[in-house]
Amino acid sequence: MSLTLHAGTRLLVVAPHPDDESIATGELIQQVRQAGGDVRILLLTNGDNNPWPQRWVERRLRIGMDERRRWGERRRTEVAHALAQLGVDPQALHAQGWPDMGVTDQIRQSPQESVATISAMLDAFRPTLVALPSLGDHHPDHSAAHVMTRLAVAGWAEPAPRMLAYLVHGHEMAGSARVKLDSSVGLHANKMAALACHRSQMALSGKRMRRMADRAERYQWVRGSSAATESAVLPWRPSRSLQRWMTLTLVDTAGVREWSWRRAPLVMDAQGRYVLHGLDPVVTGPRFLKLHMKVPSPWIFDRWGWCELKADTPPA
Repeated sequence: MSLTLHAGTRLLVVAPHPDDESIATGELIQQVRQAGGDVRILLLTNGDNNPWPQRWVERRLRIGMDERRRWGERRRTEVAHALAQLGVDPQALHAQGWPDMGVTDQIRQSPQESVATISAMLDAFRPTLVALPSLGDHHPDHSAAHVMTRLAVAGWAEPAPRMLAYLVHGHEMAGSARVKLDSSVGLHANKMAALACHRSQMALSGKRMRRMADRAERYQWVRGSSAATESAVLPWRPSRSLQRWMTLTLVDTAGVREWSWRRAPLVMDAQGRYVLHGLDPVVTGPRFLKLHMKVPSPWIFDRWGWCELKADTPPA
C-alpha cells in the first residue's frame, strides 16, 4: 500500500514524549503540510521523568516534584518550538500531561479513560492518517501508546484512518508492509533543526538523538485485526526461575484482565509453547498481552513488552 499525501490528508501523530514527533515523523509532518494537509500532535506525557539530563543541565543531584514539574514545562516549550520549525501551528499540540514512564499504568488502571482520550481526539480531528509508535518499540510508554491507539481506532464509529507505526527504540521492523518516506536535503535539514529545539535532551544525549533522527523515516502499515479466539499462543518462554515474579496483563475492547503467571490459564503445547486459554471468543478487535515483572529495575526498556494475540502467534 503506497503513501499518497494531498490537501485532504489529516495526520494525527501520537507522541509519547516531547522529541518523538521530531525524531520519528519530522519529515512526514512537513510533507503533509507541503501537500496542503492538516496535522495534529497528541502528546501523552511531558517527558518530566527524565532525571539524568535534568541533573546534567541543572547541575543538581536531588530532583523533587517541583523540579520535575518545571522540567516538564521546559520540555513542553521545546516541543512547541520544534513544531513551529516544522510548520505546525502551536494550537495543533494537544498535551495530556500523563505520567512519564506511566502510560502502561494508564491502561492497566484506567483503560476506558485512556482509550477515551484518544477517541475524543479522533472525534474532534477526524484524521485520515495516524502515525503511532510501534508495538515492538522497547520503551514501555511507546508500546503502550500503540495499544491504546489501536483500541481507540477499533472502537471508532467513523471509517478507520490508515495507521503508520514508527519505531524509535529498537530494531528495524520486519515485514513486507513497510513504507520508506521519500525525502530531500531541505526537509531533512529542517527536521534536524526541529530536533535541535529539544535543547534539554540534546545537552546530554545529542549524539544519540541525532543518530536516531538521521535515519530515513520508515513506517509499517498497521492493519486492523480481529482476535475473536478462545486461546492464543504466546511469543515468550520465560525461565521458570522468573515466573514467580511475573504478571500477564490482557487488554482488549472489553477492558483489562491480569493474572500472576502461576495463576494464568496457561498450558504448554506439544511444541513447548505456552498457550493462553479462557479468552472470550465474542470479543472482537485487537487484543494485546503484556508480560512484565513486579521487580523494581533501573532499566527503563521492556524485556518482554506487549504482543498482539492471534491464533497463530509464533513463538519467539
